[in-house]
Amino acid sequence: MSKKKILIFDDDKTILEVITIIFEENGYQVEISETSHDIIEKVSQFKPDVILMDNWIPRIGGVEATQLLKSHDEFKSIPVIYVTANNDIVALAKEAQADDYVAKPFDLEDLEDKVAMFLQEKA
Repeated sequence: MSKKKILIFDDDKTILEVITIIFEENGYQVEISETSHDIIEKVSQFKPDVILMDNWIPRIGGVEATQLLKSHDEFKSIPVIYVTANNDIVALAKEAQADDYVAKPFDLEDLEDKVAMFLQEKA
């Protein structure tokens, strides 16, 4: 069985490192990006099973990047979990067309559970 793939968009290097370590230890293949302007190319190349998207990310923000992804027939079924410290996370996730959200600072177990839930639904 091939490893499940997670693509993470976040400009916080510490968060990227922590999430990468946690998910790789759990057997996932992880790819990271500190910008989201080239989301379509990154998704085309990596073909993730799930995406974690930060709201405050350089070039184009998480809302625009997620909308861009969801507007492509080929990629709109890939679950996107919106991850942000913004108070309006529910509204932002909805505007972005994200499939779910996790507020920062997040509980790693909660994040892992949400990712696992979406991967089970895809299976």
